[in-house]
Amino acid sequence: MGKDNKLLLFCGPSGSGKTTIVHHLLDSDSRLKFSVSATTRQKRANETDGKDYHFISVDDFKKRIANDEFVEWEEVYVNGYYGTLKSEIESIWANGKIPVFDVDVEGGLKIKSIFGEQLLAVFVRPPSIEDLHQRLHARNSETPESFKARILKAEHELTYADRFDHIIVNDSLEQALEEAHRLANGFI
Repeated sequence: MGKDNKLLLFCGPSGSGKTTIVHHLLDSDSRLKFSVSATTRQKRANETDGKDYHFISVDDFKKRIANDEFVEWEEVYVNGYYGTLKSEIESIWANGKIPVFDVDVEGGLKIKSIFGEQLLAVFVRPPSIEDLHQRLHARNSETPESFKARILKAEHELTYADRFDHIIVNDSLEQALEEAHRLANGFI
């Protein structure tokens, strides 16, 4: 993998606004290209294979693990795999673009450990735990059990913030977007 090529990584708990920030950067900066993760989970009705995720079978995912085709991967739940394919990054670099990752904290730290100085790792956090609860509750897309699990995971992920290069506190989306632009431009 190219040692001079750069990468941008955005992590943060569900409800932090990281995906909104990533989409805004991608829409406003033609140098950037989204790094599409692979997953074994079922495709949702509003998702497109190759755009939202690379949807692959559990068997195929396991074969690719055995062939060392992933930069990072994890089994989030039984047979529920997510990962970043090396070929995805190399393809983006081959097209003269900078890969942008929107991954969970564990995956983000793995990517950071591999790419080091080539990577700008940004953690996006809500202003408070209460704010996070409200944002997740407002989505209204969960059972009480899954909501509780998501809250616990999000609170745990907040403890990782200081392991990233920069932290954006997403209090005002407008300011968070400006800060993301500033950090990305300063790094690139």
